[in-house]
Amino acid sequence: MAVKKIWTINHACGDTTQVDLSDRPADRRAGYARWLAERDCTDCWRATQGEDTESKAEWLAKKRAAEQAEAEEWSTRYRMPPLEGTDRAIAWGTRCRHQLMAAAYTALVLEGTTSEAEWTAIEDTARPLTRAGWWLDQRDADPTDLPELLAAATGGDRPTENPHF
Repeated sequence: MAVKKIWTINHACGDTTQVDLSDRPADRRAGYARWLAERDCTDCWRATQGEDTESKAEWLAKKRAAEQAEAEEWSTRYRMPPLEGTDRAIAWGTRCRHQLMAAAYTALVLEGTTSEAEWTAIEDTARPLTRAGWWLDQRDADPTDLPELLAAATGGDRPTENPHF
């Protein structure tokens, strides 16, 4: 007998919905249905969000703009070159680079045993990594792993003098 695909969900808000879970693996449908039952239905959830949705989007846009300005100012102050990639990847990568480098400085120098001279060498290793995607890939990395991550970066993450070869 096949695992059912259409589930009846009795939501926490009191509403009942029919949900097609065929896009989920059969062994995960029951757990997901249970999770859905612990939450309000989509309509009730949207109603509770109300007008806050726009203000949340506005707040997030302002937060991202402030983070971007801070990251760009930091990049200029510490002579970090512009990143390469799509416009969206460059903006996001610039923020990720700033956040990771700042967190690594705190963890390694301020709270750790790395000297300022050793940190300067880490910065010098980070400068040539201009592929935005590399910084995006590291956004969830532990800051103390930065020296090892920088050492593991490939030539594709660094520009060459003659990019045609």
